[in-house]
This record gives sequence, C-alpha cells and structure tokens, in this order.
Amino acid sequence: MRILLISSAFSGLTQRFYTELEDAGFIVAIELHSGDMAQLQEGVALFKPDLILCPFLTKRLPKEIHERYICLIVHPGIKGDRGPSSLDWAIQNGKTEWGVTLLEASEEMDAGAVWSSKTFPLRAATKSSIFYREVTQAAVDCLWEALSFFNAPAFKPEVQDYHRPDYQGTSLPAMKQAERTINWQKHKTDEILRRINAADGSPGVLDELYGQPVFLFNAHKESQLTGKAGEIVAATKHAICRATVDGAVWIGHLKPKLASGAKGVKLPATMVLKDLMPTKTSRFKGWFSNTIKAMDIDYTQPGRQLPCQEIWYELDADAAYVYSPLHNGGMGTEQCRLLLFVYQHVATLPVKAIVLMGGEECWSNGIHLNHIEVADSPADESWHNINAIDDVIYQIITTMDKLTIAAVAGSAGAGGAIMALAADKVFARAGVIFNPHYKNMGQLYGSEYWTYLLPKRVGQELATSLTEKRLPISAKKAWQLGFVDKVLDKNHALFKAQVKQLVTAMISDPTALQKFLYEKAKTRCFDEALKPLATYRQAELTQMYENFYGNEDYHQARQRFVYKITDNNGTPTNIAPHRQPQAILSKTPELT
Repeated sequence: MRILLISSAFSGLTQRFYTELEDAGFIVAIELHSGDMAQLQEGVALFKPDLILCPFLTKRLPKEIHERYICLIVHPGIKGDRGPSSLDWAIQNGKTEWGVTLLEASEEMDAGAVWSSKTFPLRAATKSSIFYREVTQAAVDCLWEALSFFNAPAFKPEVQDYHRPDYQGTSLPAMKQAERTINWQKHKTDEILRRINAADGSPGVLDELYGQPVFLFNAHKESQLTGKAGEIVAATKHAICRATVDGAVWIGHLKPKLASGAKGVKLPATMVLKDLMPTKTSRFKGWFSNTIKAMDIDYTQPGRQLPCQEIWYELDADAAYVYSPLHNGGMGTEQCRLLLFVYQHVATLPVKAIVLMGGEECWSNGIHLNHIEVADSPADESWHNINAIDDVIYQIITTMDKLTIAAVAGSAGAGGAIMALAADKVFARAGVIFNPHYKNMGQLYGSEYWTYLLPKRVGQELATSLTEKRLPISAKKAWQLGFVDKVLDKNHALFKAQVKQLVTAMISDPTALQKFLYEKAKTRCFDEALKPLATYRQAELTQMYENFYGNEDYHQARQRFVYKITDNNGTPTNIAPHRQPQAILSKTPELT
C-alpha cells in the first residue's frame, strides 16, 4: 500500500507517522505543502498514492487532490471541534480532557467525516509538551484504527452530527494576541501559566518588559517569592521571576518583537534583557539591582532547587540520575559546560551508576542554533559550542569506574542523538524518534565523536547510511539496528520506573558489575591504542572548522532554521523518492 504524507513541515508528528508506517512495511513518501498548489499536485501525481495522510497542515489542501484521493487530516481536537487554534483554546480555557480526531478532508475546514477519534486527560503543561506526548500518541492510535478500516467494505466514516452527545467540540477562530494578553494586576498565577502554556512553542504571549515588546515562553510556578504584581523580583543566570497578584512565575525564555518587522530569536530571558534590566552601580556587589534578587543555584546539591532550573541530579540508592530538560533540546556552550560540571561532580560521588535522563520531550538536539545565530561571531560561537558538547561526551566515554546509561524519553537529533551513544547502555521509550545525522544543516559534518561511537554501535556501512540518507528512525528500528539496547514502555511514568528497575538490577550484583566495568576498561584501552579519541575529535573538528569558517552553507541553513524561512526548492528528495530523477523518468510516460 502506497501512503503519501502531505505536511507543512517534516515535523515531529510527521516523522512519527513516517517511522510507524515504514516499520510496518508500507511504501511511504513525503510532500511538503508550502503553498505551491501546482507543485503539490505534481508530487501527488508522481507518487500515485492509495491513501494521503496529513499529520500537520497549516495550509488548505486543494480540492483537486481531496476529491480524487482519500485524504485524512489530523485535527488536535475532540469531535466537533473546529479551528486552527484548537489546542491553544483548550489549554487556556482550562479543559480537563481533550483529544485528536482523524478527519476526511473536505471543502469546509475540519468538517469532514470522522475516521477515528481519541481522548486523553489534559495535563497542566505547555502546548509543546502536550503535542509531543498526548496529541502525538493519540494521533498514532487514530492512524492505526483508520488503517484497519481502510479496506473494510462495511466501514463508513462518521458524518459529523452536533446532535449526538459525544460531539462536545465547537468552532473557534484563530486565537489572536488580544485573547492571550496577560493583565498582571488582575490575572492570578494559574491563569497566567495557562496563557503562556497555551502559546508555548508558537507564537508566545506578547507582553512588555522595560519598554521592550517581547513574547513570553517557558513559564513555571514559583511557590515562595512574591512582590508587586508585574514587576521582576528575582533572576537566575537565564530566567526571570515576575510577581503576580497571588504569587509569582518564572519565565525562562523571551523573543523580542522588533520594531523593524524583522523576526526576533527566542532566547533565555536574561539574554534578551541584558541591556535593559537595572543593575547595581558597583560590579563587585552583583549584577542585579536591589529590587531584583539574584538567585544562585548550588548545582552540587541534589534536587531541583528552583522551578526554572535546567540541570540537576537526584540520588536513588547507588545511582545518580542527571536531568537536563533544556528548552527545545538545544544545548548552548554554557549549558554544555554546566552539564559537564554536574556530571563531573556526580562522578566523584560514591555511586555505581550515572543515568542521563535528558528531557522528556526533547532528550537533546545538540548545539544551540539560536544562541549561535545571535552571537557577535556565529562561526566562533559554533566552534565554542561544538567543543563544549565534545567535552561532555568525552567525559562520558572515559568514565571507567561507573556504569553509564542514557535513558532517552524524548526524541533526540544530531549531536544529541550521538551523545546518547557515549553511554554504556541506551534505553529508549517506545515512540521516541532519533535523527542521528547532520547534513540537513548546510552539509554540516558533525562531531561529538560520531565517527567513533556510531560505527561502534551499528557498523560502518549502517553508520554511513544513517548519516547520508538523513532519515528519522523509530525506537524500534534503532533497537533492530543496535543503536539502542532496550525499548521500554511508551508511557513516560512507566518508562522512568522501568529505567530505575533495570538500573537497580544491573548494579545490585557486585560481581557482574565489576566484570562489566573490567570489560569496558579493557575495550576502551584497546580502542585507544588502535585509534585515540583525540584523533577522532581532531578529524571531525577539521571538517567542522571548514563548515564554520570555510563557506556559507551552514550559516545560511542555520538562519533559515532559526527564522523559520520556508525553502522554496520543494520537498527534499531524501524524503520524496518519487522526485528523484530516476523515479521521475520512469513515471513520465504514465503522466502523459
């Protein structure tokens, strides 16, 4: 069966659909819908699908396509819900249950017949988190239910009927900033959190700080600090704490709204406000003014001391669990150095295992392109960043006296996917997507010791295939290839419990543990004698130096990514094999 995925971007949900279908043996291809209707119709004609699935659409599907083919569209809402801001409204309005509906495309938006619908409890979390977790899994469940019905003669999709009691959704317009606005003198903490959560990812909540229009992201509830509503009362090195009428909220990230109309870049809050926040006159007495409390975090202490804290560790019996839920998975230079500091501290503790937990939505996506983009010298910052993450990975590889485990609960890409391989064992949550490649970013060569770690896991031939084809792989596929050691439950809570159970079992037998560590040290010594890690790093960084300083391909690709500039060159052929020259030539007679 030939299934074409039409999507506005090769997003997380689209990648999940792609890997699910690929693993199941379907013939799958992608067409990116950028608004060029003729180009889209050409792609459909070339592929000749039996079914079209649309996991993520921001533009209307032409009737010339949905009238000829069965086209099923993922709508992130319950039955009867319509509109482009479905999840935003549900979060901001405090719904306790939400869902996903798989609809047949029709002339009227979101009005087509229902092929499948699933509901789930709506957590108090950001839109991005809910989309990556509950929405994505519900959409996959809908996908498989619809496919089971596809060739069933007796099946008829359900015509939408608002007289039915299970149709609780309504039609709502696109949410504008006027509906998102925060009144700091009126809205309570929970209301403010819902508004920022509902806009997290995109577009953010438009607000103003020190006369600068900014979009707010990445908010957390503060339980102790208070102050005059609307004012900044505390700050860390990256986040600010703003008082509400009944408490306070931490805001981790801001994106400036530029008067020129140019696009701003989402960055840590204090980075955006560095030239605007009041400071003390004496540089020896601290950075912030007397009205803003500078909050220091002691990263050598276990536990999350502040709600906005990005990196911390927990101790559980003889294991240390290191958490790094960095916003959107990017790891800037300073974040890499902090992670290295925490890891090195944990490595001095009397523990038998170090477990890298990453983040639940994004385990890690490698170097931080937003931080690099705004640097005085993006090339220099790229160089500092790649060396900083290499330092972390080197430390993990050379930890000889402890068992190291990467517990990958969220998807991982580029250097983040490779970083997981530095650990002795890799456990992945079912549903995780890996993108262990770099070349989509302007032919970036990549570092993170990938030329050592990836072939060691999967062999040289597969390593070359993964990095050259630049396609996502599922946790299941990663296990089949040897990229990961175990695939655990898709539920996050169960996954974490299973990880702890496995870790406990692995370190509870002293004889087996010592044998494992002995074999690890023996292998490391053999590998080092064969080819030192420094040689791998030098060779990789030589290529990266050329990427950063030798041409503009990487810098142009990074800018397109950071500013979300649509590439008008059509769908890349690595995800659209029907657009490869040989495929077009073989199909041309059929099209005429």
